[in-house]
Amino acid sequence: MNYTLLNLGSVLLGLLGWVLPWLPIKGNSLSVVRRRGLFQWASLSCCALALWLQLCYQWHLVDIGDWSALMDTTGAVVKVSGFLLLTTAADNLLARVLWSREKKP
Repeated sequence: MNYTLLNLGSVLLGLLGWVLPWLPIKGNSLSVVRRRGLFQWASLSCCALALWLQLCYQWHLVDIGDWSALMDTTGAVVKVSGFLLLTTAADNLLARVLWSREKKP
């Protein structure tokens, strides 16, 4: 398995987690309004999967015994993971607030 794809997948899932809450923001039809919660669940799930892929990569580094890479990257992984969690939660909360202020169909 190409373990560098875990990092790429983590980045893509993190970006998707940021974008998903904003996709149904302009739609006012009943079908879009009903799916907004689904978009938020998908966003939070993408965030969780991105963090899980990072954990898998860290596990891989431990498994192969690459201690220098593990020590070099762990601090950055912790900071970026915390940033991803906070911004994804803030995105979802802000999207929820904006949705509640829109006119209902």
